[in-house]
Amino acid sequence: MIQIANLHKTFAGRPALKGVSFEVRRGEIFGLLGHNGAGKSTTFGILLGQVYPNEGEAFIDGVSVQKDRASALRKVGAIFETPGFYDYLSGWKNLEILASYSGIVSGRELEEAVQIVGLEKRIHDRVKTYSHGMRQRLALAQALVPAPEAVLLDEPTEGLDPEGIHEMRELIKRLNHDRGLTVMLSSHLLSEVQQLCDRVVILHQGSKMFEGRWTELDDERKRFRLGIDDWERAVALGITIAVQPDIIELGPNDDVSDVVKRLVNAGVKVRAVEPLRPTLESLYLDLIREHKADT
Repeated sequence: MIQIANLHKTFAGRPALKGVSFEVRRGEIFGLLGHNGAGKSTTFGILLGQVYPNEGEAFIDGVSVQKDRASALRKVGAIFETPGFYDYLSGWKNLEILASYSGIVSGRELEEAVQIVGLEKRIHDRVKTYSHGMRQRLALAQALVPAPEAVLLDEPTEGLDPEGIHEMRELIKRLNHDRGLTVMLSSHLLSEVQQLCDRVVILHQGSKMFEGRWTELDDERKRFRLGIDDWERAVALGITIAVQPDIIELGPNDDVSDVVKRLVNAGVKVRAVEPLRPTLESLYLDLIREHKADT
């Protein structure tokens, strides 16, 4: 549905993207990850035709954004950067105005979008009375008309409280499941991306570091949290500490029971052994650390 092909972009002589390429499949929820300055917003800007690349192209359903922006963007809705509204107008009037920029949109289509995001009770109130979460919902309603095949969501949960984050996450899942909507999102909340996305691309300083299922980032290393009374002796026995002082890392052929036996035989008290499943956050941080070590 979305193809990024060899994008290069510099700002004032500084590279923002260095030959980035990746694909978003039709009907999937896809995550775009990276620190501030990694190139996420530049990628979104190029996809939406707001930033022109020095080299490369972005395609939406096979149509080049750079060569035919109007046709390419007909199939896409977006929340990009901070959504702007006319605060003195109602949410409904804002939707009417913003939707009119995309062509003729019926009242029924607007009503459906409002119902999807759950703003029926407040849609005729002035936007200046809306909470941040309600503004995000209104922005998503605007992105859903007229009936896109894909939506681009730049930090859709930024600034939301835990309840708002949960509601936005469930809403994105529902849109994907019920309407088959392709979703590409960026987020600093890696736990949210883990719950939403099967596949991700990770950018770092303008370069692509990884593309695929986030579980593919995991190698055969096994990690356990140990509760012991003498870490100095444990390290002297050759126990490898990973990331945190109480977490050990084993190789693919190692067995944690052998480690425990070695510690006990050496007089180290073992109070607890907890296997740790890798998370997207831990794998992401490992990848960044390895990249920094290599450079």
